[in-house]
Amino acid sequence: MSNRRPVNLDIATIRLPITAYASILHRISGVALFFVAAGLLWLLDTSLSSPTGFAAVRECLDGPFARFLLWGSLVALGYHFAAGIRHLVMDLGVGESLEGGRRGARWVFAATAVLAVLAGIWLW
Repeated sequence: MSNRRPVNLDIATIRLPITAYASILHRISGVALFFVAAGLLWLLDTSLSSPTGFAAVRECLDGPFARFLLWGSLVALGYHFAAGIRHLVMDLGVGESLEGGRRGARWVFAATAVLAVLAGIWLW
């Protein structure tokens, strides 16, 4: 079998559609949330262990870096939630066309931007 099609192995030149970015980021946010949940459960366990543990967790979470990490976690949660809603809507048969998929991906990114701003306002 002779396949004479050109092969592009330079990943920097590949242009993915917006739907591919939405799908890839949905998977990445899910993995990130798995690890965030483990960290938050550890913080909860530490805070419930003793009054000194609670004070240590509270002091740890008062810093700007911790708030930034919490903000990033909330943004990942918001993105994963919005993309999950998009997938559920597509399972119902809405937005399965190419243009519908693009519109849905744009909606997810716009909703995530709004949720990111709201999370920032809530944390700071």
